[in-house]
Amino acid sequence: MESLRHIFRLVAIARTLARHDALFPLDMLEAPPVVIALAKLLAGRPRAQPGLRPGERLAAALQALGPSFIKLGQALSVRADLFGAELADDLGRLRDRLPPFPAAEARATIVKGLGRPVEELFDHFDDTPLAAASIAQVHPATVPASDGEAGVEVAVKVLRPGVEAAFRRDLALFFWLARLATRAEPRVRRLKPVAVVATLKETVDIEMDLRLEAAAAAELAENCRSDQAYRVPKVDWARTSRRVLTIERVRGIPIDDLAGLRAAGHEPSDIAAMVIQVFLNQALRDGFFHADMHHGNLFVAEDGALVAVDFGIMGRLDRATRVFMAEMLLAFVTGDYRRAAEVHFDAGYVPAGKSVDAFAQACRSIGEPILGKPVSEISIGRLLAQLFQITETFDMETQPQLLLLQKTMVTAEGVARYLDPEINFWEVARPTIEAWMRDNLGPEARLAEAAGEASSLVRRLPGLLDTAERAARVLAEHGVRLDPEASALLRSESTRSGRAWQIAFAVAMTVLVLVLLLQI
Repeated sequence: MESLRHIFRLVAIARTLARHDALFPLDMLEAPPVVIALAKLLAGRPRAQPGLRPGERLAAALQALGPSFIKLGQALSVRADLFGAELADDLGRLRDRLPPFPAAEARATIVKGLGRPVEELFDHFDDTPLAAASIAQVHPATVPASDGEAGVEVAVKVLRPGVEAAFRRDLALFFWLARLATRAEPRVRRLKPVAVVATLKETVDIEMDLRLEAAAAAELAENCRSDQAYRVPKVDWARTSRRVLTIERVRGIPIDDLAGLRAAGHEPSDIAAMVIQVFLNQALRDGFFHADMHHGNLFVAEDGALVAVDFGIMGRLDRATRVFMAEMLLAFVTGDYRRAAEVHFDAGYVPAGKSVDAFAQACRSIGEPILGKPVSEISIGRLLAQLFQITETFDMETQPQLLLLQKTMVTAEGVARYLDPEINFWEVARPTIEAWMRDNLGPEARLAEAAGEASSLVRRLPGLLDTAERAARVLAEHGVRLDPEASALLRSESTRSGRAWQIAFAVAMTVLVLVLLLQI
């Protein structure tokens, strides 16, 4: 029964694409001709849409298919380098210019979620939304100021009615397709399609609870509180619930308004470099980054700082992954393909039985053509795409924890290229990567790490001594009889152990003093 339901859903998807005369992505993806022919046959004659460009037809079809497919269109909209500027621009309308749902439903959601009438919660609530996207729409409002001044401007984000059910339906389809592909083609298993969909589900589950988005915004704001080039609006926790998020309203120029940026005295090329540097700082320094950095979610404030909105999709990286990312990118930037190969092996992404030299050769085959091209053609997106193409040769498995990172790198590059088609990702990224590696992997950093471990040992000493004291009391009360030879052995071991603790303590103190001296 489940399989039949999913088959009908696939047929409906094909029919929708065909009715909008939007099957051309299947050609771009080199789908089998029989699949394209079957979709056209099922759909019948396409709906007449005179004058619409291919991208406009595709945008209309994805909008009709629901939130999961709208998000797909949003992802494609930042890849002008792959699909062309016209198609990317047409898909850009899926970011925040979708038809809104009725304000009455938004008000009802607010009342249900916050337990108070809208009129009590807000001084003013505008029924006309600022933006309507695939998951939610945003209404401008004002709340009473704590000091009695004029009302504070806020943005009230409200989930679309039924959006949770729509995502559950599509995710069930994606899981079914992933399991089907794994069973039907053993070679697909290394791509871990089920794990990939599970990663997508985790992201969607967080997006569907606006309290978690509020928490992400607050954490990101804390991480970036000393950054002059990046700001996060403040959350109004008293007016936030699972389906409602109230946050400080952002006043700025949309990052895709090139004319507006120039008129305000901002240089788009400077903003482009800032986008890349902000992303790398969040990913490397903090291990927590905004993973939905498309044009609709970024604004430029009057002072030139980037201001972000929409924190539903966030990425986390542990230290090991950050080290891999920094070393891999720097290896490609400097043309050190042997090191690029080694970091893949060190991370365990390439099976140990494979040849490091052969993988280094494969990395060179990717890096040399890309780095040898004109600046406008050097793309991190192309590098990642070509790295993916060699995974089968070396039996590399998909790393689900890297998917959001890779997607965000490509998105950030796409936004930067929109602002400055000549931007060189590598030149902009290199100082940030080198600085992070110097601060975190250099001699001083390793010394500080050793000092931290020594400090941890010192903090644990009182507990260890207390445990030893309790053990001694037990022995004193109950006694333990040992033969003379065993007693002599224990005395010898105790003496050596005591000396070891003394040496360890002395080394720890020495390291700690050296670190303090280096920081003066």
